[in-house]
Amino acid sequence: MRRLTRGKLSCKRYSTGARGNVPRVCTICTHAEKPAINAALIAGEPYRVIAQRYAASPDAVYRHKVDHLPAKLAQAEAAKETALADDLLGQVKALRNKAISILGKAEAAGDLRTALLGIREARACVELLLEVEGELHRQPVVNILIAPEWLHARAVLVTALQPYPEARTAVAAALSVVERAE
Repeated sequence: MRRLTRGKLSCKRYSTGARGNVPRVCTICTHAEKPAINAALIAGEPYRVIAQRYAASPDAVYRHKVDHLPAKLAQAEAAKETALADDLLGQVKALRNKAISILGKAEAAGDLRTALLGIREARACVELLLEVEGELHRQPVVNILIAPEWLHARAVLVTALQPYPEARTAVAAALSVVERAE
C-alpha cells in the first residue's frame, strides 16, 4: 500500500494499493458536522481531539485541513473584504446624502455659513467616492518637459552637437517627437 504524500495526491484521490488509484471523496467534506469541524480546525484544536469528537480519523481531519480548508478560508476572506468594502461605500454614500440634506436645510433657513460647510462635506464625500471607484487620481503628475533641469539638459545636448549638424538635426527631431507625444 502506498502512503499518501502531501502535494502529490489530494484528499479526494489517493492510492489504495493493489487496485491502483481509486477515487475517494473526502470524508470531512461529506461529514454532517463539516462547518463545526472547519471551525475547530480554524481555532487550532488538535486533529485527534476533533477526530474523536466527530467520529473521524485524525488523518482525514489533517488531509481536509491541508487540502481543502485554505481554499475555503481564502474564499471567506475575500467575501468578508467585499462585504466590508460595500459597507464602507454605503457609509460614504449615506454621509454624502446627509451632507446634501443639511445643505438644503441651511439654504432654506438662510444660514450661508452652514450651507458652505454642507457643500464642503458633500464635495469631500463625492471626491472620496470617485477615488474609491478609480475615477479620481490624486497622485501628482510631473511634466519633465517643462522642468528647468530638462530644459537645461536639452540646451546642453543641442549645443554639444553643434559641430555635428546631421546628428544635431536627428537629435532635435527625436526630441520634438518625444515632446509632442507628451
